This record gives sequence, C-alpha cells and structure tokens, in this order.
Amino acid sequence: MQLTLWTYEGPPHVGAMRVATAMRGVHYLLHAPQGDTYADLLFTMIERLPRRPPVTYTTFQARDLGADTAGLFQQAARDAYARFQPQALLVGASCTAELIQDDPGGLAQALDLPVPVIPLELPAYQRKENYGASETFYQLVRALARRPAEGAPRRGCNLLGPTALGFRHRDDVQEITGLLLQLGIAVNVVAPLEASPADLARLGEAAFNVVLYPEVAQQAAGWLQRQFGQPFTRTIPIGAKATQAFVAEVAALAGVPVPPALQARASRAPWYSQSVDATYLTGKRVFIFGDATHAVAAARVAAEELGFAVVGLGTYSREFARDVREAAAHHGVAPLITDDYLEVEAAVAALQPDLVLGTQMERHIAKRLGIPCAVISAPVHVQDFPARHSPQMGYEGANVLFDTWVHPLMMGLEEHLLGMFRGDFEFHEDAPASHLGHASASMAVPEPEPQPDLPEDLPTMAATWAPEAERELHRVPFFVRGKARRNTERFAVERGVMTITVETLYEAKAHFSR
Repeated sequence: MQLTLWTYEGPPHVGAMRVATAMRGVHYLLHAPQGDTYADLLFTMIERLPRRPPVTYTTFQARDLGADTAGLFQQAARDAYARFQPQALLVGASCTAELIQDDPGGLAQALDLPVPVIPLELPAYQRKENYGASETFYQLVRALARRPAEGAPRRGCNLLGPTALGFRHRDDVQEITGLLLQLGIAVNVVAPLEASPADLARLGEAAFNVVLYPEVAQQAAGWLQRQFGQPFTRTIPIGAKATQAFVAEVAALAGVPVPPALQARASRAPWYSQSVDATYLTGKRVFIFGDATHAVAAARVAAEELGFAVVGLGTYSREFARDVREAAAHHGVAPLITDDYLEVEAAVAALQPDLVLGTQMERHIAKRLGIPCAVISAPVHVQDFPARHSPQMGYEGANVLFDTWVHPLMMGLEEHLLGMFRGDFEFHEDAPASHLGHASASMAVPEPEPQPDLPEDLPTMAATWAPEAERELHRVPFFVRGKARRNTERFAVERGVMTITVETLYEAKAHFSR
C-alpha cells in the first residue's frame, strides 16, 4: 500500500458505487466504518447529481469491533430493503471492513430477501476503481440477464459501459444513439446508465452489443458473447476517422447499408485541422495520459487527424496496459504505465511538450509547469460535467476534441507573444489599436522602459549556444526569434551561464513570461 495525496482511481467499492448509482432499482449495501461515506460527495458535488447514491453503509464504529458486526450488517440489510424496496441488492465490503473478515454475501443470503442478492468480492488491496465497476457490472449481467426464447428474433443492439462519474458518458450515449438511429438500428438497452434489473434481463434480445468503454463493459460483453452468441464492437468511435470505422462496423453487424446522407456527413474537425489557422500547429509535441481507452484514442486522433507529434503516452489502467504499449510502439515512444502522479509529472517536466492531454491530475501538473492542457479522461472534476452537450464520441465528439485541444494551444501562442513583446514600446497597454492607422501615429508614444544595467562582476563575454539549444530556438516563430535570442542571452549572462542549453532557453521563457 502507498500513501499518496492524489490517486487516479479510488478503491474498488467506488467502482461498484458508480454502477449502482447509474442504475435504477438497485441498492448497494456496503459494510463500512464511519468515514467511508466520503464517496457520496463524488457524485453529489463533482457530478452534481440531484440525489444521493443508492448506498446504505453499516457505519460500524470502534466499539462495535468487540461485539457482533455480522448482526449489525444483517440488521442494516433488513432496514435497507424495507426502506428502499430495490429490485436487486448488491452487497459488499469496503477496504476497511474487509479486514474484519465478515462475509456480506453469505450474511445477506441467509436473510432470504425476496429480491436477487448479488455479492461482490472486490479485493480492495489488489484492485482499484475500474476493476470494481467492471466486476460489478459483470456480476449483475450474469445474475439478471435471461436467455432469449429459442428462435426468437433479435433486433437492435445494446450500449454497454456508461456509468455514473464517467467522463462525458451521458453525452456520448446521446451522440451514439443518434448515430445508430440514422443507420436504422434500434437501441435495446443502455446499461448500466439508467438501466433497471428488468432491463438487464432483456439484454439477450439484442443482435449485438456496442462496447463504449472496455474498462467497464468488455468483461460483461465477453460473457454475453459466450452465453448468448452476441458479438460486440471493437472500434471506439473517438475522432472522425474512428467514427467512420465504427459506422461501418455496426452496419456490418446489423446487416444494413450505410445511408448516403450519413456517408456524406462529416465532422468539421478534419477541415478545420487543415485550415490556415491550424496548419502552423502541425508538429506540436503532445504528452497523453489517462485511462487506456481515451489515451489510445487521443494519441491516434492527435497524430493522424491533427498532425501533432506524440512524445509521451501512458495510462494508469494496468489491466489494459498491453493496449497502451502497442499504441506507444506505433507512435515510437516509450509507454508510461503507472498510477504515481509524481512519475507522470517528472515525465512531463523532462519532455517539455507543447500540450498535455490528461486527467485533472495532469491539468494541475501542466498548470504548474506553464503548459497548455486539456482533459480527456477520468478522474475529472466538477468543470468536466458541463451543462451543455459535449460528447467525446461520434462526429460531434470530433468537433469537441478539435475545439478543446487546439484552442489552448492558440491561447498559449497569444500569451507567449504578449510575454515576448511586453517590453516593446509599441506593445503596451496604452497603445492604440493598429487598425486606427494615422490616428495611432498622432498619439504619444511612451519611452521604452530602461533596461537594468548588468552587475559589474558578471562575465562580459556573451554566452554561447549549444547546438541542440540553437535548433530548439529555430522552432520559435521567426518574427519573435530575435527577441527570444536576446532575452535568453541576457538571462544567461545575468546568471553566469556561459553555455545556453535547451533548459536555459525554457527557463528564460518562463522567467520573461511571468
């Protein structure tokens, strides 16, 4: 176990709560001490849900450990059923309660409640949140899905994977549902988001399954394929090209043609990425970190659709590390598989990318390092649940990606120019707008700010440029390159640095941008 200030994933019982909270008619009885109820805040404060998660905590205290905690659990189960009347009851233990070795599943089964009781065995000290969500959904599907009648027709598809506290899951479901309807493919069940136990019983009626988030749904989809013969999709429709591939894949599974209107429909993102404004962004160095699904998709979109250079790629999803390693090899970078944010911060600091695509953790890291950043994956914060429609998947999702990733770079360029020209006489806050023409010429021009004299004991010889620093300098736009050279040489001389390296160049940039 490692103590940490930040963590990418919570314990596995938080993953179970994401599934229970997303569904209707399900209640989760969690054997947990006082203090473990903090998880409620994730849903009510961060996701802004208007209701508490459907969870009952046994909330045993220290004095209860010398008495009958099993009896306490059974009484909590009776009370939860009487109060909430769920259609199915999940039972499990938090990481703290796991240590007292009660058996929540056996204790609940002994009560003979009139609803399905589904025990969750979630090893809190070996696995984490996404595993908890995947295992919970898998156990629910195994317990509740019913085999369709022999010879009964199968129509449409199921959408599997969206949960509570997921990054843009709500909007992705709306976008993909609309896409499927344009293909004439009906959606049988969306699960676990907004599904009831009765809905899970109907999963076998669909012809195939669409897996939106493999971290949550791939295990259940594999079971449905083995038991009911339902194939499932492999393409994650993030980005314009992947959405086209996804449309072709689901059309083939459903045996329907792709309508010409849908073939002709294209995201605005491909054209925008080729436009004049975006062309000079080509080759920008981007570092990517997140869950495996979003990280791999982001690397593909960044490299193939926006023309960025992927300089770092990693994930905290150890169960899907193989996918990220394959993607990293494709992009020619070393994979970073870790759940330690300090390792990620060190990698970002060493690579000095132009853009970071990551989680809310990388947002804080990038802010400290002065690098533009966009969030692409959970864990997320309150601002990542916008009131507007903002999907990551489908054609509209491709538009959102372009806006979200490119605009921070453009703002960064503006801020860079403001910093570089801050000391120039024609670029001060009282200067008139240039489009005023001759009117601006008649206005008084302030004197340029005097440059401080260098200390007498500093070396008088100019600093020399290392070859790699000279090459890095030529990446600066030509119209500000001279200013960057002068500022860096002045920065170096003031500090007695005789050889300017790449590190010196970026330290000078950070110094003059303050």
